Amino acid sequence: MIPYPLFLPLTLIPDAVHAEFLARAFNHLMRGQPITGRLAEINGKSVCLQIKDASSTIWLRIENAKLRAATPGMADVRITGNVEDFWRLAARREDPDTLFFSRRLCMEGDTETGVHIKNLLDALDYDWELHFQEVLGQTLGSVAVLVLHRTAGRFFAGRGDVRPHA
Repeated sequence: MIPYPLFLPLTLIPDAVHAEFLARAFNHLMRGQPITGRLAEINGKSVCLQIKDASSTIWLRIENAKLRAATPGMADVRITGNVEDFWRLAARREDPDTLFFSRRLCMEGDTETGVHIKNLLDALDYDWELHFQEVLGQTLGSVAVLVLHRTAGRFFAGRGDVRPHA
């Protein structure tokens, strides 16, 4: 469960600011990820994220393989759910099929675009090494990955079968 204080930014900060932050964070995190090439398939499509328990609605648009904050209006796809379920989806704590088929997240609108978005979420296998190399360059990115592996190795040492991604 997400603590109540984490809801406060969703209720106090305007939705347009959330949309801009989410778009920028997403675009930064997707640097170097192969899946970004598949965003071109839904270029020009808009998505509305309606977060029921926080009374927040975030409007986004896919343009040139990037996510952009969008003006409220008609959306090709609307995804509705609670903060906890969006968090579980973003943190990969639960797969998209489980969240959608259990109706904890609901999707409505253009079926083809909705299925494409769900498939993108399902196919996301984040590669920190590619990200660091794209952002920091080959040499510094490789050093950052080495530091990440060594730090994670120490953190996970002695914790049973939990190991850092190699």
